[in-house]
Amino acid sequence: MNSARSGGSLRDLRQSNSLHVLDLIVGQGPMHRAEMARRLGISRTTITTITRDLMERGVLVELSERADGGDEIDGRAGDQLAFHPMAGWIAGMSQVLDRICVRITDLTGHEVSSAEGPIGAKDEWQLRAEAAVYLLDRALKEGGGDRSDLLGVGIGLPGQINPVDGIVHGALADQPWHGINARQEMNRRLELPVFIENNVRLEAIAEAKWGAGQGIRDLMYVSMSSGIAAGFLFGGELYRGSVGGAGELGHVSIDVNGAACRCGNRGCLVLVAGAPAILSRLEATLGPSATMNDVLAANAAGDRPAQNVLAEAGSTVGRLLASMCNLLNPQRIVVGGQTSLAGAVVLDPLRESIIRYALTPSAALEVVASDLGGGPEAGAAGGAALALSKLTSSPEMLARLLQGSRAQ
Repeated sequence: MNSARSGGSLRDLRQSNSLHVLDLIVGQGPMHRAEMARRLGISRTTITTITRDLMERGVLVELSERADGGDEIDGRAGDQLAFHPMAGWIAGMSQVLDRICVRITDLTGHEVSSAEGPIGAKDEWQLRAEAAVYLLDRALKEGGGDRSDLLGVGIGLPGQINPVDGIVHGALADQPWHGINARQEMNRRLELPVFIENNVRLEAIAEAKWGAGQGIRDLMYVSMSSGIAAGFLFGGELYRGSVGGAGELGHVSIDVNGAACRCGNRGCLVLVAGAPAILSRLEATLGPSATMNDVLAANAAGDRPAQNVLAEAGSTVGRLLASMCNLLNPQRIVVGGQTSLAGAVVLDPLRESIIRYALTPSAALEVVASDLGGGPEAGAAGGAALALSKLTSSPEMLARLLQGSRAQ
C-alpha cells in the first residue's frame, strides 16, 4: 500500500471525525468523550486523539463538572468537553423598520456584549448597512475585542431572502433592501463569513434554541408587530420555501373584498391585525401620534377600546392560524412580537379561535407566548445561533476557528 496515500487517508478520516465531534458540541452542548464515541460509533482512542488536538488548539476545554447537572457517565461526573470560552466569537444582528440590534456571543451561546440603535424608517439600505457595521464594531469594542475575534455573522433583514443568492426580494418593492444582494454587500463591508436570513425566521431559530420552542420538532413561530409573519421548523429543520418566501402571513387575504393592500392584494391580515391598523383604529381615543407602547400602556391601565382592538387582532390572527394548523399540524405555536406583549388580551382570543376552527385536538397543540419577546433582540440572538450552526460547513469559519483561537 502506498504509505503517502495511506497517511493522507488517515488525515482525511481524522479531519472528518473532528468535524463530527465539533458538530456534536454545536448541536448538543458539552459532552463526555465516552458519549461522543458512542454517538459517532468510533473508538475512545480516536476520540481522545481528536479532542487532545482540539484542546491544544484552544478550541475545546475540559469542564470540571457536568454542565447540565446530569448523571455521571462511566463513573465520572465531570470531564465533559465544551468550546473554550476564548475559542472565538459569533455575531448576530437583526434589522427592523426603525431599529438594529447586535449580539456577540461565545461558541457556547453566552453573551459577550450587545448594542442597539435607531434607524430611520425611510433610510436606504446603504445607511442601514453602515449603521449595522458601526453597531457591530461598538459591541466588539465593549466586549474587549475586534472583528478578528469573529468567526461569522448571522444577519436578519425584513423581506424574502433567496437562500441561493442572498438577494432580498418579494412583493413589497419599497422595502429598503429590496433587490439588493445583502449577503454580498455585508460580506464586502465586514470581510467575514456572512449568513443572511429573514428576521422573523431568526426569531424562530432563537425560540427553538433558547426560548419557548426548545425541544419541539414541529414548531410555528408567529410575530405580531408592524407586520405579521411566521417562521417554521419541521422535524427540527428551518423551512424557507423555494425562494425564501415562506411565512408571509400578513399578506394572506382574509377578505377578498376588503381594503387594498400595498402588496397588491385586498383584505390582507396585516390591514386588520398589524400595528399600523391597530393604531389607526385607536386614533380617536389615543390620538394620531400614539405608538404601540401607548397602546400597551392603555391596555395595562384597563382601557376598554384598546383591549377590544387588541382582542380582535388576536382573534383574527387565530382564525388564520387555525387554517395553518390544518395544513401543517405543528406541535406548538409560539407567539412573539410587540403586539403579543399585551399578553392575555391578545393570546386568549387567539387560542380560542384556534381551538374553535382547527381540526387538531386542543390537547395536541400548545399555544404559548414567546420567552424572548420577539423583535430584533430575539432576531440578533437567532442570528448568532444561525452563524454557529454553520461552523463546520463553512470552510472559512472553520479555518478561522482552528487558526485564530483567542485561547492560544
